[in-house]
Amino acid sequence: MIFSKASGVNDSIFGASQEPIRMMLEQQEEAFQKMSIIDKVFFKDETKDFANKYTVETSLGNFEPTGENGKYPESTFQEGYSKVIEPETWKNSFPVTQEMIEDAKMGKIKSKATAFMLSHNRTRELFAAGIINNGNAATMTFGKKVFDISCADKKAFFAVDHPSVTGGTGVQSNLYNGAFSYDNLSYAEEKMHYFTDDDGNILTVSPDTIVIPDKAAIKKLVFEAIGAEGIPGTANNSYSYQFGRWNVIVSPYLNNYAGTSGGDTWYLLDSAFNDAYQALVWLDRIPLTTKSYIDENTDANIFKGRSRYSAAANNWRTMLCSAPGLSGASSFTG
Repeated sequence: MIFSKASGVNDSIFGASQEPIRMMLEQQEEAFQKMSIIDKVFFKDETKDFANKYTVETSLGNFEPTGENGKYPESTFQEGYSKVIEPETWKNSFPVTQEMIEDAKMGKIKSKATAFMLSHNRTRELFAAGIINNGNAATMTFGKKVFDISCADKKAFFAVDHPSVTGGTGVQSNLYNGAFSYDNLSYAEEKMHYFTDDDGNILTVSPDTIVIPDKAAIKKLVFEAIGAEGIPGTANNSYSYQFGRWNVIVSPYLNNYAGTSGGDTWYLLDSAFNDAYQALVWLDRIPLTTKSYIDENTDANIFKGRSRYSAAANNWRTMLCSAPGLSGASSFTG
Protein backbone atom coordinates (compact mmCIF):
# COMPACT_ATOMS: atom_id res chain seq x y z
CA MET A 1 0.00 0.00 0.00
CA ILE A 2 1.22 3.48 -0.86
CA PHE A 3 0.23 6.18 1.64
CA SER A 4 0.63 9.92 1.11
CA LYS A 5 -0.50 13.07 2.93
CA ALA A 6 -1.75 16.25 1.35
CA SER A 7 -0.08 19.55 2.17
CA GLY A 8 -1.35 21.29 5.29
CA VAL A 9 -2.55 18.11 7.06
CA ASN A 10 0.45 18.00 9.38
CA ASP A 11 -0.19 21.59 10.41
CA SER A 12 -3.83 20.96 11.26
CA ILE A 13 -5.61 19.27 14.13
CA PHE A 14 -5.43 16.03 12.11
CA GLY A 15 -1.62 15.88 12.03
CA ALA A 16 -1.12 13.60 15.03
CA SER A 17 -3.85 11.20 13.87
CA GLN A 18 -2.32 10.44 10.48
CA GLU A 19 0.09 7.72 11.63
CA PRO A 20 -2.48 5.80 13.77
CA ILE A 21 -4.98 5.83 10.90
CA ARG A 22 -2.28 4.67 8.48
CA MET A 23 -1.42 1.81 10.83
CA MET A 24 -5.10 0.79 11.03
CA LEU A 25 -5.32 0.67 7.23
CA GLU A 26 -2.15 -1.39 6.86
CA GLN A 27 -3.18 -3.87 9.56
CA GLN A 28 -6.51 -4.52 7.86
CA GLU A 29 -4.77 -5.01 4.51
CA GLU A 30 -2.40 -7.60 5.95
CA ALA A 31 -5.14 -9.49 7.82
CA PHE A 32 -7.36 -9.94 4.77
CA GLN A 33 -4.54 -11.16 2.54
CA LYS A 34 -4.21 -14.27 4.72
CA MET A 35 -7.79 -15.29 3.80
CA SER A 36 -7.69 -14.38 0.10
CA ILE A 37 -8.04 -16.98 -2.66
CA ILE A 38 -6.36 -14.73 -5.22
CA ASP A 39 -2.83 -15.91 -4.42
CA LYS A 40 -3.98 -19.54 -4.38
CA VAL A 41 -6.10 -19.72 -7.55
CA PHE A 42 -4.69 -17.08 -9.90
CA PHE A 43 -1.32 -16.57 -11.52
CA LYS A 44 -0.40 -13.15 -10.10
CA ASP A 45 1.41 -10.78 -12.40
CA GLU A 46 2.34 -7.10 -12.33
CA THR A 47 2.67 -4.62 -15.14
CA LYS A 48 3.78 -1.06 -15.80
CA ASP A 49 1.98 -0.97 -19.11
CA PHE A 50 -1.52 0.01 -20.20
CA ALA A 51 -2.33 -3.66 -20.87
CA ASN A 52 -0.63 -7.06 -21.07
CA LYS A 53 -0.97 -9.66 -23.80
CA TYR A 54 -0.82 -13.34 -22.86
CA THR A 55 -0.39 -16.03 -25.48
CA VAL A 56 0.99 -19.52 -26.06
CA GLU A 57 2.85 -21.17 -28.91
CA THR A 58 1.77 -24.41 -30.48
CA SER A 59 4.02 -27.40 -29.98
CA LEU A 60 7.02 -28.25 -32.12
CA GLY A 61 6.60 -31.26 -34.40
CA ASN A 62 7.91 -34.66 -33.35
CA PHE A 63 11.32 -36.05 -34.24
CA GLU A 64 11.31 -38.00 -37.52
CA PRO A 65 13.21 -41.21 -38.39
CA THR A 66 15.72 -40.20 -41.08
CA GLY A 67 18.07 -43.18 -41.38
CA GLU A 68 21.81 -42.81 -41.76
CA ASN A 69 22.99 -39.39 -42.95
CA GLY A 70 19.39 -38.24 -43.34
CA LYS A 71 18.42 -34.59 -43.54
CA TYR A 72 17.05 -32.76 -40.54
CA PRO A 73 13.31 -32.16 -40.85
CA GLU A 74 12.11 -28.63 -40.20
CA SER A 75 9.40 -27.96 -37.63
CA THR A 76 7.80 -24.61 -36.90
CA PHE A 77 5.94 -22.96 -34.08
CA GLN A 78 2.72 -21.02 -34.44
CA GLU A 79 1.30 -18.46 -32.05
CA GLY A 80 -1.80 -19.80 -30.38
CA TYR A 81 -4.80 -17.91 -29.07
CA SER A 82 -3.96 -14.76 -27.10
CA LYS A 83 -5.64 -12.69 -24.41
CA VAL A 84 -5.18 -8.97 -23.68
CA ILE A 85 -5.88 -7.89 -20.10
CA GLU A 86 -6.30 -4.19 -19.35
CA PRO A 87 -6.19 -3.16 -15.67
CA GLU A 88 -9.32 -1.39 -14.46
CA THR A 89 -9.26 1.62 -12.10
CA TRP A 90 -11.04 1.21 -8.75
CA LYS A 91 -11.75 4.03 -6.26
CA ASN A 92 -13.36 4.73 -2.88
CA SER A 93 -13.07 7.23 0.01
CA PHE A 94 -14.08 7.89 3.63
CA PRO A 95 -14.08 11.00 5.89
CA VAL A 96 -12.70 11.60 9.37
CA THR A 97 -14.48 14.64 10.82
CA GLN A 98 -12.82 17.32 12.92
CA GLU A 99 -15.26 16.51 15.73
CA MET A 100 -14.03 12.89 15.83
CA ILE A 101 -10.47 14.10 16.38
CA GLU A 102 -11.45 16.83 18.87
CA ASP A 103 -13.50 14.37 20.94
CA ALA A 104 -10.81 11.63 20.63
CA LYS A 105 -13.23 9.13 19.13
CA MET A 106 -10.49 6.79 17.86
CA GLY A 107 -12.82 3.79 18.05
CA LYS A 108 -15.14 5.40 15.52
CA ILE A 109 -12.18 6.35 13.32
CA LYS A 110 -10.87 2.80 13.50
CA SER A 111 -14.24 1.41 12.42
CA LYS A 112 -14.19 3.71 9.37
CA ALA A 113 -10.65 2.62 8.47
CA THR A 114 -11.62 -1.01 8.93
CA ALA A 115 -14.71 -0.63 6.74
CA PHE A 116 -12.64 1.14 4.07
CA MET A 117 -10.07 -1.65 3.86
CA LEU A 118 -12.76 -4.33 4.06
CA SER A 119 -14.44 -2.66 1.09
CA HIS A 120 -11.18 -2.65 -0.89
CA ASN A 121 -10.26 -6.26 -0.14
CA ARG A 122 -13.80 -7.57 -0.46
CA THR A 123 -14.09 -5.95 -3.89
CA ARG A 124 -10.91 -7.69 -5.05
CA GLU A 125 -12.11 -11.00 -3.65
CA LEU A 126 -15.59 -10.68 -5.18
CA PHE A 127 -14.06 -9.78 -8.54
CA ALA A 128 -11.75 -12.80 -8.39
CA ALA A 129 -14.60 -15.11 -7.37
CA GLY A 130 -16.77 -13.55 -10.06
CA ILE A 131 -14.37 -14.71 -12.77
CA ILE A 132 -14.94 -18.27 -11.56
CA ASN A 133 -18.63 -17.90 -10.66
CA ASN A 134 -19.33 -16.64 -14.17
CA GLY A 135 -16.79 -18.89 -15.83
CA ASN A 136 -19.38 -20.54 -18.09
CA ALA A 137 -20.13 -17.14 -19.68
CA ALA A 138 -18.04 -14.82 -21.86
CA THR A 139 -18.91 -11.67 -19.90
CA MET A 140 -19.53 -10.65 -16.31
CA THR A 141 -21.37 -7.62 -14.95
CA PHE A 142 -19.56 -6.26 -11.90
CA GLY A 143 -20.82 -3.04 -10.39
CA LYS A 144 -22.02 -0.99 -13.33
CA LYS A 145 -19.54 -2.35 -15.87
CA VAL A 146 -19.54 -5.39 -18.16
CA PHE A 147 -16.19 -7.21 -18.20
CA ASP A 148 -14.97 -9.51 -20.94
CA ILE A 149 -13.94 -12.67 -19.08
CA SER A 150 -13.75 -14.95 -22.10
CA CYS A 151 -10.74 -17.18 -22.58
CA ALA A 152 -8.03 -16.55 -25.17
CA ASP A 153 -9.98 -18.71 -27.65
CA LYS A 154 -12.99 -16.36 -27.23
CA LYS A 155 -14.98 -19.10 -25.52
CA ALA A 156 -16.10 -18.97 -21.91
CA PHE A 157 -13.39 -20.08 -19.47
CA PHE A 158 -15.44 -23.23 -18.80
CA ALA A 159 -16.89 -24.53 -22.07
CA VAL A 160 -17.62 -27.80 -23.87
CA ASP A 161 -16.26 -26.61 -27.23
CA HIS A 162 -12.78 -25.12 -26.83
CA PRO A 163 -11.36 -25.09 -30.39
CA SER A 164 -7.85 -25.71 -31.76
CA VAL A 165 -6.07 -22.79 -33.43
CA THR A 166 -4.28 -25.20 -35.80
CA GLY A 167 -7.12 -27.66 -36.34
CA GLY A 168 -4.82 -30.36 -35.01
CA THR A 169 -7.48 -31.72 -32.67
CA GLY A 170 -11.21 -31.55 -32.13
CA VAL A 171 -13.01 -29.39 -29.59
CA GLN A 172 -12.29 -30.07 -25.92
CA SER A 173 -14.34 -29.61 -22.76
CA ASN A 174 -13.53 -28.44 -19.25
CA LEU A 175 -17.19 -28.07 -18.20
CA TYR A 176 -18.95 -31.11 -16.68
CA ASN A 177 -22.15 -31.79 -14.78
CA GLY A 178 -21.31 -34.38 -12.11
CA ALA A 179 -21.86 -33.91 -8.39
CA PHE A 180 -18.76 -34.25 -6.24
CA SER A 181 -17.97 -37.82 -5.25
CA TYR A 182 -14.93 -40.06 -4.96
CA ASP A 183 -15.70 -41.54 -8.39
CA ASN A 184 -16.32 -38.20 -10.10
CA LEU A 185 -13.15 -36.76 -8.60
CA SER A 186 -11.26 -39.65 -10.20
CA TYR A 187 -13.03 -39.16 -13.55
CA ALA A 188 -12.42 -35.40 -13.52
CA GLU A 189 -8.72 -35.91 -12.82
CA GLU A 190 -8.52 -38.36 -15.71
CA LYS A 191 -10.20 -35.86 -18.06
CA MET A 192 -7.56 -33.27 -17.21
CA HIS A 193 -4.74 -35.77 -17.70
CA TYR A 194 -5.84 -36.10 -21.33
CA PHE A 195 -6.15 -32.39 -22.15
CA THR A 196 -4.12 -31.78 -25.31
CA ASP A 197 -2.48 -28.79 -26.93
CA ASP A 198 -3.74 -27.41 -30.24
CA ASP A 199 -1.87 -30.07 -32.19
CA GLY A 200 -3.36 -32.97 -30.22
CA ASN A 201 -0.33 -33.68 -28.01
CA ILE A 202 -1.22 -34.82 -24.48
CA LEU A 203 -0.06 -32.22 -21.95
CA THR A 204 -0.29 -34.44 -18.84
CA VAL A 205 -2.10 -31.73 -16.89
CA SER A 206 -1.98 -32.82 -13.25
CA PRO A 207 -4.56 -31.14 -11.01
CA ASP A 208 -3.47 -30.77 -7.40
CA THR A 209 -6.12 -28.46 -5.90
CA ILE A 210 -9.85 -28.77 -5.23
CA VAL A 211 -11.73 -25.45 -5.09
CA ILE A 212 -15.16 -25.42 -3.45
CA PRO A 213 -17.70 -23.03 -1.90
CA ASP A 214 -17.83 -22.76 1.88
CA LYS A 215 -20.82 -25.08 2.28
CA ALA A 216 -21.02 -27.91 4.76
CA ALA A 217 -22.49 -30.46 2.33
CA ILE A 218 -19.68 -30.33 -0.22
CA LYS A 219 -16.94 -29.88 2.39
CA LYS A 220 -18.14 -33.11 3.98
CA LEU A 221 -18.05 -34.92 0.62
CA VAL A 222 -14.59 -33.61 -0.26
CA PHE A 223 -12.90 -34.48 3.00
CA GLU A 224 -14.59 -37.88 3.10
CA ALA A 225 -13.20 -38.60 -0.37
CA ILE A 226 -9.62 -37.46 0.22
CA GLY A 227 -9.18 -37.70 3.98
CA ALA A 228 -9.24 -41.45 4.58
CA GLU A 229 -7.06 -44.32 3.41
CA GLY A 230 -10.08 -46.48 2.55
CA ILE A 231 -12.76 -46.00 -0.12
CA PRO A 232 -15.47 -43.77 1.41
CA GLY A 233 -18.85 -45.39 2.05
CA THR A 234 -17.53 -48.96 1.93
CA ALA A 235 -16.76 -51.54 4.58
CA ASN A 236 -13.84 -53.14 2.73
CA ASN A 237 -10.17 -52.31 2.95
CA SER A 238 -9.73 -51.04 -0.61
CA TYR A 239 -7.07 -48.35 -0.74
CA SER A 240 -8.08 -44.80 -1.71
CA TYR A 241 -5.48 -43.42 -4.10
CA GLN A 242 -6.96 -39.95 -3.54
CA PHE A 243 -5.85 -39.95 0.10
CA GLY A 244 -3.48 -37.13 1.02
CA ARG A 245 -2.95 -35.92 -2.56
CA TRP A 246 -4.99 -32.71 -2.69
CA ASN A 247 -4.90 -29.12 -1.56
CA VAL A 248 -8.37 -27.76 -0.77
CA ILE A 249 -9.38 -24.11 -1.17
CA VAL A 250 -12.68 -23.03 0.38
CA SER A 251 -14.26 -19.65 -0.34
CA PRO A 252 -17.55 -18.15 0.90
CA TYR A 253 -17.70 -16.07 -2.29
CA LEU A 254 -18.12 -19.04 -4.64
CA ASN A 255 -21.65 -20.00 -5.69
CA ASN A 256 -23.54 -22.24 -8.10
CA TYR A 257 -24.34 -21.54 -11.74
CA ALA A 258 -27.91 -20.93 -12.79
CA GLY A 259 -29.41 -24.28 -13.74
CA THR A 260 -27.19 -26.28 -11.41
CA SER A 261 -29.06 -28.94 -9.44
CA GLY A 262 -28.19 -31.92 -7.29
CA GLY A 263 -25.13 -30.49 -5.56
CA ASP A 264 -22.62 -27.67 -5.40
CA THR A 265 -20.31 -26.55 -8.18
CA TRP A 266 -16.69 -27.63 -7.71
CA TYR A 267 -13.39 -27.15 -9.51
CA LEU A 268 -10.05 -28.85 -10.05
CA LEU A 269 -6.94 -26.71 -10.56
CA ASP A 270 -3.43 -27.54 -11.75
CA SER A 271 -1.46 -24.84 -9.95
CA ALA A 272 1.85 -25.74 -11.64
CA PHE A 273 0.27 -25.48 -15.11
CA ASN A 274 -1.28 -22.18 -14.08
CA ASP A 275 2.12 -20.74 -13.20
CA ALA A 276 3.92 -22.23 -16.20
CA TYR A 277 1.39 -21.12 -18.81
CA GLN A 278 -0.01 -17.98 -17.12
CA ALA A 279 -3.41 -19.55 -17.52
CA LEU A 280 -5.73 -17.76 -15.06
CA VAL A 281 -4.23 -14.31 -14.61
CA TRP A 282 -4.60 -11.68 -11.92
CA LEU A 283 -2.90 -8.51 -13.18
CA ASP A 284 -1.94 -5.72 -10.77
CA ARG A 285 -1.01 -2.34 -12.27
CA ILE A 286 -1.14 0.09 -9.32
CA PRO A 287 -1.37 -1.08 -5.68
CA LEU A 288 -3.82 0.59 -3.34
CA THR A 289 -2.72 4.22 -3.11
CA THR A 290 -4.22 6.15 -0.20
CA LYS A 291 -3.98 9.92 0.24
CA SER A 292 -5.63 12.38 2.58
CA TYR A 293 -6.55 16.02 2.38
CA ILE A 294 -8.65 18.60 4.20
CA ASP A 295 -12.04 19.39 2.70
CA GLU A 296 -12.36 23.18 2.98
CA ASN A 297 -16.17 23.00 2.95
CA THR A 298 -16.50 20.57 5.89
CA ASP A 299 -13.05 20.67 7.58
CA ALA A 300 -13.10 16.86 7.41
CA ASN A 301 -9.98 14.84 6.67
CA ILE A 302 -10.87 12.87 3.52
CA PHE A 303 -9.05 9.62 2.81
CA LYS A 304 -9.12 8.47 -0.80
CA GLY A 305 -8.07 5.09 -2.12
CA ARG A 306 -7.28 4.16 -5.72
CA SER A 307 -5.90 1.02 -7.35
CA ARG A 308 -5.71 -0.56 -10.80
CA TYR A 309 -6.07 -4.27 -11.48
CA SER A 310 -7.99 -6.81 -13.51
CA ALA A 311 -8.19 -10.55 -14.11
CA ALA A 312 -9.16 -12.96 -16.85
CA ALA A 313 -8.60 -16.47 -18.14
CA ASN A 314 -5.97 -17.11 -20.77
CA ASN A 315 -5.50 -20.88 -21.07
CA TRP A 316 -8.58 -22.92 -20.10
CA ARG A 317 -6.62 -26.13 -19.49
CA THR A 318 -5.54 -25.14 -16.00
CA MET A 319 -8.99 -25.71 -14.48
CA LEU A 320 -12.02 -27.98 -14.78
CA CYS A 321 -15.49 -27.09 -13.53
CA SER A 322 -18.23 -29.51 -12.58
CA ALA A 323 -21.72 -28.05 -12.07
CA PRO A 324 -24.19 -30.85 -11.15
CA GLY A 325 -27.22 -30.92 -13.43
CA LEU A 326 -26.08 -28.04 -15.63
CA SER A 327 -27.77 -28.37 -19.01
CA GLY A 328 -25.39 -28.74 -21.93
CA ALA A 329 -22.34 -29.64 -19.85
CA SER A 330 -20.32 -32.76 -20.61
CA SER A 331 -20.70 -36.03 -18.72
CA PHE A 332 -17.81 -37.76 -17.01
CA THR A 333 -18.93 -41.16 -18.32
CA GLY A 334 -20.67 -42.29 -21.44
